[in-house]
Amino acid sequence: MKADIHPAYHPVVFRDLTSGESFLTRSTAVSDKTVEWEDGNSYPVIDVEISSASHPFYTGKQRILDSAGRVEKFNQRFKGFGA
Repeated sequence: MKADIHPAYHPVVFRDLTSGESFLTRSTAVSDKTVEWEDGNSYPVIDVEISSASHPFYTGKQRILDSAGRVEKFNQRFKGFGA
């Protein structure tokens, strides 16, 4: 690999704003804000709107969409169109 062309890869805390969950991982993302982690060290923190802690697919709180009702609405709106 060529030297000095890759971004710095360092520990970063990602904080989910919806659930308040935080996790420490490594990333190339940078931030001016820092947070003190459980081990006593200070790490940059990246605030995210949604993560696996709050995403409906991973939490099992998915909404069931009524696709049949939508099809009926569409057909009613455009019945007779082009006839």
